[in-house]
Amino acid sequence: MRTRIGGTAALAIALLVPATAMAVDYPAPSNPGGPSKRPKHTKTLKVCKHGKHCIKSIQKAVNKAKAGDTIKIGHGTYRESVLISGRKKAWLRLVGDKRHPEKVVIDGRKKKQNTVFVNGANNVTLSGLSARRYKGNGFFALNVDGYDFNHLLAHDGGVYGIYAFNSKGGRITDSEAYYNNDGGFYIGQTPKQVKPKRSIVKNVTSWGNVIGWSGTNMRYVTITKSKFFDNGTGIVPNALDSEKYPPAEDNVIADNDVFWNNFNYHAGAPFKLRASATSFPYPTGVGILLFGGHRNVVQNNRVYGNYLVGIGAIEQFVLQQKDAASLESNQVIGNQLGLGGTDKNGRDLFYDGSGNGNCFQDNATTTVNEPQDNSVFAPCPGPTPNHFRQDERDLTIKWATDPPEQNWIRNPHAAKPGYNALEHWTKGFDPGSAVKTARRVVAATASAAGHGRTVKVGDYFLSPGKLTVSRGTKITWKWLASNGDTHDVKLKRAPKGVKHFHSDYASTDYRFARKLRKRGKYKVICTLHPTQMHQTIIVK
Repeated sequence: MRTRIGGTAALAIALLVPATAMAVDYPAPSNPGGPSKRPKHTKTLKVCKHGKHCIKSIQKAVNKAKAGDTIKIGHGTYRESVLISGRKKAWLRLVGDKRHPEKVVIDGRKKKQNTVFVNGANNVTLSGLSARRYKGNGFFALNVDGYDFNHLLAHDGGVYGIYAFNSKGGRITDSEAYYNNDGGFYIGQTPKQVKPKRSIVKNVTSWGNVIGWSGTNMRYVTITKSKFFDNGTGIVPNALDSEKYPPAEDNVIADNDVFWNNFNYHAGAPFKLRASATSFPYPTGVGILLFGGHRNVVQNNRVYGNYLVGIGAIEQFVLQQKDAASLESNQVIGNQLGLGGTDKNGRDLFYDGSGNGNCFQDNATTTVNEPQDNSVFAPCPGPTPNHFRQDERDLTIKWATDPPEQNWIRNPHAAKPGYNALEHWTKGFDPGSAVKTARRVVAATASAAGHGRTVKVGDYFLSPGKLTVSRGTKITWKWLASNGDTHDVKLKRAPKGVKHFHSDYASTDYRFARKLRKRGKYKVICTLHPTQMHQTIIVK
Protein backbone atom coordinates (compact mmCIF):
# COMPACT_ATOMS: atom_id res chain seq x y z
CA MET A 1 0.00 0.00 0.00
CA ARG A 2 1.31 3.43 -0.92
CA THR A 3 -0.13 6.74 0.16
CA ARG A 4 0.05 10.24 -1.22
CA ILE A 5 1.29 12.84 1.24
CA GLY A 6 1.11 16.54 0.60
CA GLY A 7 1.13 19.96 2.21
CA THR A 8 2.72 20.32 5.61
CA ALA A 9 3.08 16.55 5.88
CA ALA A 10 5.35 16.53 2.86
CA LEU A 11 7.41 19.31 4.41
CA ALA A 12 7.66 17.31 7.60
CA ILE A 13 8.77 14.23 5.69
CA ALA A 14 11.54 16.21 4.05
CA LEU A 15 13.11 16.59 7.46
CA LEU A 16 13.51 12.84 7.61
CA VAL A 17 15.99 12.78 4.73
CA PRO A 18 19.44 12.05 6.17
CA ALA A 19 22.72 13.61 5.22
CA THR A 20 24.21 12.37 1.97
CA ALA A 21 27.72 11.16 1.42
CA MET A 22 28.24 14.13 -0.87
CA ALA A 23 28.41 16.65 1.94
CA VAL A 24 31.80 17.76 0.62
CA ASP A 25 33.21 17.91 -2.88
CA TYR A 26 34.53 14.44 -3.69
CA PRO A 27 35.95 13.15 -6.98
CA ALA A 28 33.31 11.40 -9.05
CA PRO A 29 32.89 7.70 -8.25
CA SER A 30 34.35 5.43 -10.89
CA ASN A 31 34.80 1.72 -11.52
CA PRO A 32 36.82 0.37 -8.57
CA GLY A 33 38.65 -1.93 -10.96
CA GLY A 34 39.68 -5.50 -10.34
CA PRO A 35 41.90 -7.29 -7.85
CA SER A 36 45.66 -7.34 -8.25
CA LYS A 37 48.52 -9.35 -6.81
CA ARG A 38 50.82 -7.96 -4.17
CA PRO A 39 54.22 -7.08 -5.66
CA LYS A 40 57.08 -9.38 -4.62
CA HIS A 41 59.94 -6.88 -4.48
CA THR A 42 59.10 -4.06 -2.10
CA LYS A 43 60.90 -1.71 0.25
CA THR A 44 60.27 0.09 3.53
CA LEU A 45 60.39 3.87 3.93
CA LYS A 46 60.53 5.60 7.29
CA VAL A 47 58.81 8.82 8.30
CA CYS A 48 59.69 10.63 11.52
CA LYS A 49 59.61 14.10 13.05
CA HIS A 50 63.25 14.06 14.11
CA GLY A 51 66.30 12.19 12.84
CA LYS A 52 68.67 12.19 9.90
CA HIS A 53 67.67 9.04 8.08
CA CYS A 54 63.94 9.46 7.61
CA ILE A 55 61.43 11.41 5.53
CA LYS A 56 59.76 14.32 7.34
CA SER A 57 56.41 14.19 5.54
CA ILE A 58 54.00 11.27 5.10
CA GLN A 59 52.92 12.60 1.71
CA LYS A 60 56.52 12.80 0.48
CA ALA A 61 57.00 9.19 1.49
CA VAL A 62 53.84 8.18 -0.36
CA ASN A 63 55.05 10.03 -3.45
CA LYS A 64 58.34 8.10 -3.36
CA ALA A 65 56.74 4.75 -2.64
CA LYS A 66 55.89 2.14 -5.25
CA ALA A 67 53.14 -0.45 -5.19
CA GLY A 68 53.45 -2.78 -2.22
CA ASP A 69 55.90 -0.67 -0.24
CA THR A 70 55.58 -0.14 3.51
CA ILE A 71 55.76 3.32 5.08
CA LYS A 72 56.54 3.21 8.80
CA ILE A 73 55.52 6.39 10.59
CA GLY A 74 57.10 7.43 13.87
CA HIS A 75 55.42 9.08 16.83
CA GLY A 76 54.47 12.72 16.43
CA THR A 77 51.87 15.09 15.01
CA TYR A 78 51.88 15.50 11.24
CA ARG A 79 49.99 18.59 10.12
CA GLU A 80 49.13 17.55 6.60
CA SER A 81 46.69 15.59 4.52
CA VAL A 82 47.73 12.44 2.69
CA LEU A 83 46.58 11.34 -0.77
CA ILE A 84 47.18 7.78 -1.98
CA SER A 85 45.93 7.73 -5.56
CA GLY A 86 45.98 5.37 -8.51
CA ARG A 87 47.04 1.82 -9.30
CA LYS A 88 50.74 2.60 -8.87
CA LYS A 89 50.08 2.91 -5.14
CA ALA A 90 48.19 -0.40 -4.80
CA TRP A 91 49.07 -2.58 -1.79
CA LEU A 92 50.76 0.35 -0.04
CA ARG A 93 50.97 -0.01 3.76
CA LEU A 94 50.96 3.01 6.11
CA VAL A 95 51.85 1.70 9.56
CA GLY A 96 52.06 3.78 12.72
CA ASP A 97 51.74 2.31 16.21
CA LYS A 98 49.08 -0.39 16.63
CA ARG A 99 49.43 -0.38 20.40
CA HIS A 100 49.18 3.41 20.67
CA PRO A 101 47.62 4.92 17.53
CA GLU A 102 47.01 8.13 19.46
CA LYS A 103 50.78 8.72 19.33
CA VAL A 104 50.85 8.93 15.52
CA VAL A 105 48.55 11.85 14.74
CA ILE A 106 47.59 13.33 11.39
CA ASP A 107 46.04 16.70 12.18
CA GLY A 108 43.83 18.38 9.58
CA ARG A 109 43.95 21.68 11.52
CA LYS A 110 40.30 22.23 10.47
CA LYS A 111 41.60 23.19 7.03
CA LYS A 112 42.09 19.85 5.29
CA GLN A 113 39.18 17.95 3.80
CA ASN A 114 40.56 14.47 4.51
CA THR A 115 43.51 13.32 6.58
CA VAL A 116 44.19 10.12 4.60
CA PHE A 117 42.37 9.73 1.27
CA VAL A 118 42.79 6.51 -0.72
CA ASN A 119 41.41 6.93 -4.25
CA GLY A 120 41.66 4.15 -6.82
CA ALA A 121 44.54 2.37 -5.07
CA ASN A 122 43.47 -1.20 -4.30
CA ASN A 123 44.38 -3.17 -1.18
CA VAL A 124 45.92 -0.30 0.77
CA THR A 125 46.46 -0.89 4.50
CA LEU A 126 46.19 1.89 7.08
CA SER A 127 47.18 0.79 10.58
CA GLY A 128 48.02 2.36 13.93
CA LEU A 129 47.15 5.96 13.00
CA SER A 130 45.04 8.76 14.47
CA ALA A 131 43.16 11.44 12.50
CA ARG A 132 41.71 14.59 14.00
CA ARG A 133 40.27 18.03 13.15
CA TYR A 134 39.50 17.29 9.50
CA LYS A 135 36.86 19.24 7.59
CA GLY A 136 35.73 16.22 5.62
CA ASN A 137 36.72 12.70 6.62
CA GLY A 138 39.35 11.02 8.75
CA PHE A 139 40.27 7.87 6.78
CA PHE A 140 38.54 7.66 3.41
CA ALA A 141 38.61 4.96 0.69
CA LEU A 142 37.01 5.73 -2.68
CA ASN A 143 36.81 3.60 -5.83
CA VAL A 144 38.89 0.74 -4.46
CA ASP A 145 38.69 -3.05 -4.65
CA GLY A 146 39.98 -4.18 -1.26
CA TYR A 147 41.25 -2.17 1.73
CA ASP A 148 42.35 -2.89 5.29
CA PHE A 149 41.77 -0.19 7.92
CA ASN A 150 42.82 -1.36 11.40
CA HIS A 151 43.79 0.14 14.75
CA LEU A 152 42.70 3.64 13.73
CA LEU A 153 41.32 6.58 15.73
CA ALA A 154 39.23 9.27 14.01
CA HIS A 155 37.81 12.14 16.02
CA ASP A 156 36.70 15.77 16.04
CA GLY A 157 35.83 15.67 12.34
CA GLY A 158 33.58 17.44 9.91
CA VAL A 159 31.72 14.54 8.29
CA TYR A 160 32.76 10.88 8.67
CA GLY A 161 35.44 9.28 10.79
CA ILE A 162 36.27 6.08 8.90
CA TYR A 163 34.63 5.88 5.50
CA ALA A 164 34.50 3.69 2.37
CA PHE A 165 32.51 4.73 -0.70
CA ASN A 166 31.90 3.04 -4.05
CA SER A 167 34.30 0.31 -2.97
CA LYS A 168 34.34 -3.47 -2.60
CA GLY A 169 35.56 -6.04 -0.15
CA GLY A 170 37.25 -4.18 2.69
CA ARG A 171 38.00 -4.60 6.38
CA ILE A 172 37.54 -2.09 9.19
CA THR A 173 38.68 -3.56 12.51
CA ASP A 174 39.92 -2.62 15.99
CA SER A 175 39.19 1.08 15.49
CA GLU A 176 37.40 3.95 17.21
CA ALA A 177 35.57 7.07 16.02
CA TYR A 178 34.07 9.85 18.09
CA TYR A 179 32.90 13.47 17.91
CA ASN A 180 32.10 13.42 14.18
CA ASN A 181 29.49 15.73 12.72
CA ASP A 182 27.85 12.85 10.85
CA GLY A 183 28.75 9.15 11.02
CA GLY A 184 31.58 7.75 13.08
CA PHE A 185 31.79 4.90 10.56
CA TYR A 186 30.33 4.66 7.07
CA ILE A 187 30.29 2.26 4.13
CA GLY A 188 28.13 3.49 1.26
CA GLN A 189 27.20 3.13 -2.41
CA THR A 190 28.50 -0.41 -2.65
CA PRO A 191 28.37 -1.57 -6.29
CA LYS A 192 26.16 -4.58 -6.97
CA GLN A 193 28.23 -7.69 -7.63
CA VAL A 194 27.52 -11.07 -9.21
CA LYS A 195 30.05 -12.67 -6.85
CA PRO A 196 29.86 -10.37 -3.85
CA LYS A 197 32.93 -9.42 -1.86
CA ARG A 198 31.84 -9.01 1.72
CA SER A 199 33.19 -6.17 3.84
CA ILE A 200 33.93 -7.07 7.46
CA VAL A 201 33.62 -4.58 10.31
CA LYS A 202 34.68 -5.98 13.65
CA ASN A 203 35.67 -4.74 17.08
CA VAL A 204 35.02 -1.07 16.40
CA THR A 205 33.86 1.52 18.93
CA SER A 206 31.71 4.49 17.95
CA TRP A 207 30.48 7.11 20.40
CA GLY A 208 29.66 10.83 20.60
CA ASN A 209 28.74 11.10 16.90
CA VAL A 210 25.54 12.26 15.26
CA ILE A 211 25.23 8.68 13.96
CA GLY A 212 27.36 5.78 15.16
CA TRP A 213 27.14 3.93 11.84
CA SER A 214 25.62 5.45 8.71
CA GLY A 215 25.38 3.17 5.66
CA THR A 216 23.61 4.71 2.68
CA ASN A 217 23.04 2.04 0.00
CA MET A 218 25.61 -0.20 1.66
CA ARG A 219 25.77 -3.80 0.55
CA TYR A 220 27.44 -7.08 1.62
CA VAL A 221 28.64 -5.65 4.95
CA THR A 222 28.94 -7.56 8.22
CA ILE A 223 29.14 -5.48 11.43
CA THR A 224 29.95 -7.60 14.45
CA LYS A 225 31.41 -7.61 17.97
CA SER A 226 31.38 -3.82 18.12
CA LYS A 227 30.05 -1.10 20.43
CA PHE A 228 27.83 1.83 19.45
CA PHE A 229 26.87 4.07 22.36
CA ASP A 230 26.33 7.73 23.28
CA ASN A 231 25.52 8.68 19.66
CA GLY A 232 22.42 10.50 18.49
CA THR A 233 21.41 7.30 16.69
CA GLY A 234 23.31 4.02 16.79
CA ILE A 235 23.32 2.05 13.50
CA VAL A 236 21.35 3.15 10.41
CA PRO A 237 21.57 1.28 7.09
CA ASN A 238 19.49 3.44 4.73
CA ALA A 239 18.47 4.17 1.15
CA LEU A 240 18.91 7.50 -0.66
CA ASP A 241 18.51 8.75 -4.23
CA SER A 242 21.58 10.96 -3.85
CA GLU A 243 23.85 7.91 -4.21
CA LYS A 244 23.88 5.02 -6.66
CA TYR A 245 22.61 1.51 -6.07
CA PRO A 246 19.83 1.94 -3.51
CA PRO A 247 18.83 0.43 -1.15
CA ALA A 248 20.95 -1.13 1.61
CA GLU A 249 21.02 -4.86 0.89
CA ASP A 250 22.40 -8.17 2.15
CA ASN A 251 23.98 -6.77 5.30
CA VAL A 252 24.44 -8.51 8.65
CA ILE A 253 24.40 -6.66 11.98
CA ALA A 254 25.18 -9.32 14.57
CA ASP A 255 26.53 -9.68 18.10
CA ASN A 256 26.99 -5.97 18.84
CA ASP A 257 26.35 -3.85 21.94
CA VAL A 258 24.13 -0.88 21.05
CA PHE A 259 23.21 1.21 24.05
CA TRP A 260 22.53 4.72 25.40
CA ASN A 261 22.23 6.37 21.97
CA ASN A 262 20.51 9.46 23.37
CA PHE A 263 23.02 12.19 22.50
CA ASN A 264 20.97 15.36 21.88
CA TYR A 265 23.61 17.13 19.81
CA HIS A 266 21.09 19.86 18.97
CA ALA A 267 21.46 21.13 22.52
CA GLY A 268 25.24 21.35 22.23
CA ALA A 269 28.10 19.37 20.75
CA PRO A 270 31.91 19.39 20.53
CA PHE A 271 31.63 19.98 16.78
CA LYS A 272 29.96 22.69 14.72
CA LEU A 273 26.58 21.45 13.57
CA ARG A 274 26.12 21.30 9.82
CA ALA A 275 22.59 21.67 8.53
CA SER A 276 23.11 18.93 5.94
CA ALA A 277 24.05 16.44 8.62
CA THR A 278 21.91 17.42 11.57
CA SER A 279 18.58 18.81 10.30
CA PHE A 280 16.57 16.07 12.01
CA PRO A 281 17.95 13.28 9.82
CA TYR A 282 16.84 10.71 12.37
CA PRO A 283 15.19 11.02 15.76
CA THR A 284 17.70 10.79 18.58
CA GLY A 285 17.34 7.95 21.04
CA VAL A 286 17.34 5.05 18.51
CA GLY A 287 19.61 2.00 18.71
CA ILE A 288 19.30 0.31 15.29
CA LEU A 289 17.09 1.54 12.43
CA LEU A 290 16.50 -0.02 9.01
CA PHE A 291 15.39 2.87 6.78
CA GLY A 292 14.44 0.87 3.72
CA GLY A 293 16.46 -2.15 2.65
CA HIS A 294 16.38 -5.71 1.37
CA ARG A 295 17.54 -8.95 2.97
CA ASN A 296 19.28 -7.38 5.94
CA VAL A 297 19.73 -9.44 9.09
CA VAL A 298 19.77 -7.90 12.59
CA GLN A 299 20.63 -10.77 14.90
CA ASN A 300 21.84 -11.52 18.41
CA ASN A 301 22.59 -7.92 19.36
CA ARG A 302 22.29 -6.49 22.86
CA VAL A 303 20.28 -3.28 22.55
CA TYR A 304 19.36 -1.31 25.65
CA GLY A 305 18.94 2.10 27.25
CA ASN A 306 17.86 3.90 24.02
CA TYR A 307 15.11 6.30 25.04
CA LEU A 308 13.04 6.28 21.85
CA VAL A 309 13.37 2.84 20.20
CA GLY A 310 15.70 -0.12 20.51
CA ILE A 311 15.35 -1.60 16.99
CA GLY A 312 13.15 -0.05 14.30
CA ALA A 313 12.27 -0.59 10.63
CA ILE A 314 10.45 1.72 8.24
CA GLU A 315 10.12 2.00 4.49
CA GLN A 316 12.11 4.85 2.89
CA PHE A 317 8.83 6.32 1.69
CA VAL A 318 10.23 9.52 0.16
CA LEU A 319 12.69 7.71 -2.13
CA GLN A 320 12.08 8.48 -5.80
CA GLN A 321 13.07 4.97 -6.87
CA LYS A 322 10.04 3.27 -5.42
CA ASP A 323 11.23 -0.24 -6.26
CA ALA A 324 14.20 0.37 -3.96
CA ALA A 325 12.29 2.16 -1.21
CA SER A 326 10.56 -0.78 0.40
CA LEU A 327 11.52 -3.14 3.18
CA GLU A 328 11.89 -6.62 1.70
CA SER A 329 12.78 -9.86 3.48
CA ASN A 330 14.59 -8.28 6.41
CA GLN A 331 15.04 -10.34 9.57
CA VAL A 332 15.22 -9.11 13.17
CA ILE A 333 15.92 -12.24 15.17
CA GLY A 334 17.36 -13.33 18.49
CA ASN A 335 18.16 -9.89 19.87
CA GLN A 336 18.29 -9.13 23.60
CA LEU A 337 16.50 -5.86 24.33
CA GLY A 338 16.48 -3.96 27.61
CA LEU A 339 19.32 -5.84 29.34
CA GLY A 340 16.96 -8.26 31.01
CA GLY A 341 14.76 -5.42 32.26
CA THR A 342 17.56 -3.57 34.06
CA ASP A 343 18.17 -0.94 31.32
CA LYS A 344 15.03 -0.65 29.23
CA ASN A 345 14.61 1.02 25.88
CA GLY A 346 11.79 3.53 25.53
CA ARG A 347 10.17 1.03 23.16
CA ASP A 348 11.91 -2.20 22.26
CA LEU A 349 10.73 -2.72 18.67
CA PHE A 350 9.15 -0.39 16.11
CA TYR A 351 7.87 -1.23 12.61
CA ASP A 352 5.40 0.50 10.31
CA GLY A 353 4.38 -2.82 8.75
CA SER A 354 5.41 -1.88 5.22
CA GLY A 355 6.95 -4.12 2.58
CA ASN A 356 7.06 -7.87 2.12
CA GLY A 357 8.56 -10.83 3.92
CA ASN A 358 9.92 -8.91 6.91
CA CYS A 359 9.98 -10.87 10.13
CA PHE A 360 10.69 -10.55 13.86
CA GLN A 361 11.45 -13.70 15.82
CA ASP A 362 12.94 -14.84 19.13
CA ASN A 363 13.68 -11.31 20.34
CA ALA A 364 13.76 -10.99 24.14
CA THR A 365 11.81 -7.81 24.94
CA THR A 366 11.32 -6.17 28.32
CA THR A 367 9.01 -3.24 27.59
CA VAL A 368 6.33 -2.21 25.09
CA ASN A 369 6.75 -2.33 21.33
CA GLU A 370 5.26 0.09 18.82
CA PRO A 371 2.57 -0.71 17.85
CA GLN A 372 1.72 -2.07 21.26
CA ASP A 373 -0.69 -4.65 19.86
CA ASN A 374 2.28 -6.28 18.04
CA SER A 375 0.13 -6.75 14.94
CA VAL A 376 3.03 -6.06 12.54
CA PHE A 377 5.68 -8.31 14.09
CA ALA A 378 5.26 -11.50 12.07
CA PRO A 379 7.52 -14.51 12.72
CA CYS A 380 9.88 -15.83 10.04
CA PRO A 381 9.35 -16.28 7.18
CA GLY A 382 7.43 -13.02 6.99
CA PRO A 383 4.19 -12.67 5.05
CA THR A 384 3.70 -11.07 1.64
CA PRO A 385 2.66 -8.36 2.07
CA ASN A 386 3.32 -7.37 5.66
CA HIS A 387 0.60 -5.60 7.62
CA PHE A 388 1.07 -1.89 6.83
CA ARG A 389 -0.04 0.66 9.45
CA GLN A 390 -0.46 4.26 8.30
CA ASP A 391 -0.79 5.43 11.90
CA GLU A 392 2.70 4.07 12.63
CA ARG A 393 4.04 5.84 9.53
CA ASP A 394 2.53 9.09 10.80
CA LEU A 395 4.05 8.50 14.22
CA THR A 396 7.49 8.32 12.60
CA ILE A 397 6.97 11.76 11.06
CA LYS A 398 5.99 13.10 14.46
CA TRP A 399 9.12 11.67 16.04
CA ALA A 400 11.27 13.27 13.35
CA THR A 401 9.72 16.72 13.57
CA ASP A 402 9.12 17.08 17.30
CA PRO A 403 11.89 18.39 19.56
CA PRO A 404 14.44 15.59 20.02
CA GLU A 405 13.53 14.59 23.57
CA GLN A 406 9.78 15.09 23.46
CA ASN A 407 8.91 11.46 22.68
CA TRP A 408 11.57 9.78 24.77
CA ILE A 409 10.59 7.35 27.48
CA ARG A 410 13.40 7.67 30.00
CA ASN A 411 14.30 4.67 32.08
CA PRO A 412 17.14 4.45 34.59
CA HIS A 413 20.37 3.03 33.23
CA ALA A 414 21.95 0.03 34.84
CA ALA A 415 25.34 0.82 36.29
CA LYS A 416 27.97 0.08 33.67
CA PRO A 417 31.44 0.37 35.20
CA GLY A 418 33.72 2.51 33.09
CA TYR A 419 30.99 4.10 30.95
CA ASN A 420 29.27 7.47 31.27
CA ALA A 421 25.99 8.22 29.50
CA LEU A 422 26.00 11.21 27.13
CA GLU A 423 22.71 13.04 26.68
CA HIS A 424 23.73 16.71 27.00
CA TRP A 425 27.31 17.43 26.10
CA THR A 426 29.54 19.55 28.30
CA LYS A 427 33.13 20.51 27.67
CA GLY A 428 35.48 17.84 28.92
CA PHE A 429 32.95 15.01 28.75
CA ASP A 430 34.67 11.66 29.20
CA PRO A 431 32.88 8.51 27.99
CA GLY A 432 34.62 6.59 30.73
CA SER A 433 37.59 4.45 31.47
CA ALA A 434 36.07 1.52 29.59
CA VAL A 435 36.97 3.07 26.24
CA LYS A 436 40.57 3.58 27.36
CA THR A 437 40.69 0.02 28.66
CA ALA A 438 39.31 -1.27 25.37
CA ARG A 439 42.13 0.49 23.55
CA ARG A 440 44.67 -1.25 25.75
CA VAL A 441 43.02 -4.63 25.21
CA VAL A 442 43.02 -4.11 21.44
CA ALA A 443 46.67 -3.11 21.57
CA ALA A 444 47.57 -6.18 23.59
CA THR A 445 45.66 -8.38 21.15
CA ALA A 446 47.49 -6.79 18.23
CA SER A 447 50.82 -7.42 19.91
CA ALA A 448 50.02 -11.05 20.69
CA ALA A 449 48.94 -11.62 17.10
CA GLY A 450 52.54 -11.17 16.02
CA HIS A 451 53.37 -14.54 17.64
CA GLY A 452 50.70 -16.46 15.72
CA ARG A 453 48.82 -16.68 12.48
CA THR A 454 45.10 -16.43 11.87
CA VAL A 455 43.19 -18.43 9.26
CA LYS A 456 39.73 -17.34 8.11
CA VAL A 457 37.11 -20.06 8.02
CA GLY A 458 34.45 -18.78 5.64
CA ASP A 459 31.68 -20.28 3.61
CA TYR A 460 33.56 -22.82 1.47
CA PHE A 461 37.08 -21.49 1.91
CA LEU A 462 40.06 -21.50 4.25
CA SER A 463 42.20 -18.41 3.83
CA PRO A 464 45.10 -18.48 3.32
CA GLY A 465 45.01 -21.84 1.60
CA LYS A 466 48.79 -22.16 1.84
CA LEU A 467 50.78 -21.04 4.83
CA THR A 468 54.45 -21.20 5.85
CA VAL A 469 55.30 -20.62 9.51
CA SER A 470 58.09 -21.11 12.00
CA ARG A 471 58.13 -24.04 14.42
CA GLY A 472 56.04 -23.30 17.52
CA THR A 473 53.67 -20.89 15.76
CA LYS A 474 50.13 -20.81 17.11
CA ILE A 475 47.53 -21.13 14.33
CA THR A 476 44.06 -19.79 15.11
CA TRP A 477 41.18 -20.68 12.81
CA LYS A 478 38.43 -18.05 13.02
CA TRP A 479 34.91 -18.67 11.75
CA LEU A 480 33.56 -15.52 10.07
CA ALA A 481 30.47 -13.77 11.41
CA SER A 482 29.07 -13.64 7.86
CA ASN A 483 28.92 -17.43 7.44
CA GLY A 484 25.65 -19.08 6.58
CA ASP A 485 26.84 -22.69 6.71
CA THR A 486 28.54 -25.02 9.20
CA HIS A 487 32.23 -25.97 8.97
CA ASP A 488 34.91 -27.78 10.95
CA VAL A 489 38.70 -28.00 10.87
CA LYS A 490 40.42 -31.40 10.96
CA LEU A 491 44.07 -32.34 10.65
CA LYS A 492 44.12 -34.93 7.85
CA ARG A 493 47.87 -35.45 7.42
CA ALA A 494 50.86 -34.39 9.52
CA PRO A 495 54.47 -35.29 10.28
CA LYS A 496 54.94 -38.56 12.12
CA GLY A 497 54.24 -38.34 15.82
CA VAL A 498 51.90 -35.31 15.66
CA LYS A 499 48.63 -35.83 17.49
CA HIS A 500 45.70 -35.22 15.16
CA PHE A 501 43.09 -32.61 16.08
CA HIS A 502 39.50 -31.89 15.13
CA SER A 503 37.50 -28.74 15.96
CA ASP A 504 33.82 -28.51 16.80
CA TYR A 505 31.32 -28.00 14.01
CA ALA A 506 30.51 -24.29 14.02
CA SER A 507 28.99 -21.57 11.86
CA THR A 508 30.01 -18.13 13.12
CA ASP A 509 32.24 -16.41 15.66
CA TYR A 510 34.07 -19.53 16.78
CA ARG A 511 37.82 -20.00 17.26
CA PHE A 512 40.01 -23.08 17.31
CA ALA A 513 43.76 -22.92 17.91
CA ARG A 514 46.73 -25.25 17.91
CA LYS A 515 50.50 -24.76 18.18
CA LEU A 516 52.45 -26.57 15.46
CA ARG A 517 55.68 -27.64 17.14
CA LYS A 518 57.11 -30.14 14.64
CA ARG A 519 58.63 -29.29 11.27
CA GLY A 520 56.99 -30.67 8.15
CA LYS A 521 53.83 -30.49 6.06
CA TYR A 522 50.34 -30.35 7.58
CA LYS A 523 47.13 -30.93 5.62
CA VAL A 524 43.92 -29.43 7.08
CA ILE A 525 40.40 -29.87 5.72
CA CYS A 526 36.76 -29.19 6.50
CA THR A 527 35.21 -32.64 6.63
CA LEU A 528 31.86 -31.27 5.43
CA HIS A 529 33.31 -29.52 2.35
CA PRO A 530 36.71 -31.16 1.75
CA THR A 531 36.95 -30.44 -1.98
CA GLN A 532 36.51 -26.71 -1.44
CA MET A 533 38.00 -26.20 2.00
CA HIS A 534 41.53 -27.52 2.32
CA GLN A 535 44.76 -26.00 3.50
CA THR A 536 48.48 -26.79 3.47
CA ILE A 537 50.72 -25.52 6.27
CA ILE A 538 54.50 -25.83 6.05
CA VAL A 539 56.32 -25.61 9.39
CA LYS A 540 60.02 -24.77 9.09
